[in-house]
Amino acid sequence: MQGPETQTETRIGEKYMPRIIGVDIPKEKTTEIALTYIRGIGRSTSNKILKTAGVKPSTRAKNLSEEEVSRITSVIQRECKVEGDLRREVTANIKRLIEIGAYRGFRHRRGLPVRGQRTRTNARTRKGPRKTVGVLREKKVRQPLKTEG
Repeated sequence: MQGPETQTETRIGEKYMPRIIGVDIPKEKTTEIALTYIRGIGRSTSNKILKTAGVKPSTRAKNLSEEEVSRITSVIQRECKVEGDLRREVTANIKRLIEIGAYRGFRHRRGLPVRGQRTRTNARTRKGPRKTVGVLREKKVRQPLKTEG
């Protein structure tokens, strides 16, 4: 093994970028904000985690000690569903809705808005680029062959 890198930090220049649950969190931001870079953790969850771990939210991520990082990691593993586990659960829920034939599953399968938004106009994010339907085009009239004569 080379250098002083450990499982919980990645070396960038002279400072360390803490690595929590497999995610490099930004070193210059406060810990409260830096934790929100982990999928499944927002501001309120971040504050609860830091309170449980006993870390000041205003501490910069680069100034976290190895012990504080490990306390934060253990609290997240104990109390939160994040990153891969969260993605798998959401995907499984959508598949379940599709399989049981629920209306929401049908909307997911069709690629339409699921939560009751209008679709007559807008909804382009879910529906994708416009597909023009029902435009009548003029038929090309065949030109008679010109004969030299």
